[in-house]
Amino acid sequence: MANIKDIAKAAGVSVSTVSRVLNQHPYVSKEKKEAVLEAMRQFHYQRNMNAVHLSKGKTFLIGVIIPFTNHPYFGLLIEGIANEAVKNNYKLVIFQTNYEEERELEALEMLQTKQIDALIICSRSVDWSILNDYIQYGPIVLCEDAREHPVSSTFINHYQCFLDALNYLYEHGHRKIGYSLYRKTGTNSTQRERAYRDFLQQHGLPFQESYIFYNCLGFEDGVKVVERLTTLEDPPTALLVTNDILAAGIMTYCREKGITIPHDLAIISFDNQPIAKIMHLTTLEIPLVEMGKNLFLQAIMSKPSAHKEIQVKLIERETV
Repeated sequence: MANIKDIAKAAGVSVSTVSRVLNQHPYVSKEKKEAVLEAMRQFHYQRNMNAVHLSKGKTFLIGVIIPFTNHPYFGLLIEGIANEAVKNNYKLVIFQTNYEEERELEALEMLQTKQIDALIICSRSVDWSILNDYIQYGPIVLCEDAREHPVSSTFINHYQCFLDALNYLYEHGHRKIGYSLYRKTGTNSTQRERAYRDFLQQHGLPFQESYIFYNCLGFEDGVKVVERLTTLEDPPTALLVTNDILAAGIMTYCREKGITIPHDLAIISFDNQPIAKIMHLTTLEIPLVEMGKNLFLQAIMSKPSAHKEIQVKLIERETV
């Protein structure tokens, strides 16, 4: 295989001129550039990108950890990350983990071995005790409140927005309020649970374990939520729901069971995805594309860790 010296000799130029052409340097005459390109075609020359990345100290690859690829929440985050990656000439390496720690560790090890320049973690299961061991190898950016750690983060205040939504339901006359989550663990889930317990204490309301629904994420999970509701002697009159997709599933199955919304059951969800508008769903708008954009910019910045809180807006429609 021809090397850069062979190209220079065939083109009748110096090695430095060939290098400038390869790196798209502007100060090369048109004649010399064409001669170099013609020599490259004759030799079927291909650049060794591993060598290029080694010389620049960058791969121009950013790793992105997501638990699932088929959920709109993470799809919108990826959209924001990917749009900004294109603008900055980076490519993405997507790690779908299904919340398996081993898969998250594979991504962290790629950061350690410099196969990627930075790692964006949209949702994690690995503990901070492990994550801290990899911070020295490159930028790690999280989609959660990580202000107490030496990493960058873009996040929403899940505690406050959950508390605000609960108080909104309280102001609309609801005293029996339940909620759904996907995971019992995780920073965001913990913040929401704390907000719920503080809300109950502030208003002197009893804690009802049966009002909490876990492992709820997709449309089909709405069936099991409604089935459980119908078995309760004293069911909640309102629910704070994980996301719009799940809320749409609950609303659909409620219709089949003769449960009217909001008369029998009020619903507030999260995200404000297109389906929320179609179903006239009251929801907390999370600007996920904007969050993705900021996650990417934090991943490529050279300055120390930074943190940005994204504001959430209540969109009032017809389900409360």
